[in-house]
Amino acid sequence: MSTRGHVPMRTCMACGVTAPQTTLLRIVREGESGLRVDARRAAGGRGGYLHQAPHCWARFAQRKGPLRALRMAIDRPTRALLVAELSRDPRE
Repeated sequence: MSTRGHVPMRTCMACGVTAPQTTLLRIVREGESGLRVDARRAAGGRGGYLHQAPHCWARFAQRKGPLRALRMAIDRPTRALLVAELSRDPRE
């Protein structure tokens, strides 16, 4: 069976909209309560996806409760740190 033409789809943890995996940022758990961006989409472990849009990052930072994709609760300060990292200019 050929997989040519198959496009993996993932759901944004902030807005809940499904999009092609290649258009989203992969976020993975780091330790017991940390988060980091998996730019190569190759890190092991639990991961979730976010759109590459500041409004989704802000919504992710304000969201309450556990994240199903990561199978854990992440506090707002930790989410805010990730959003700050995403918002930084890559040329800095």
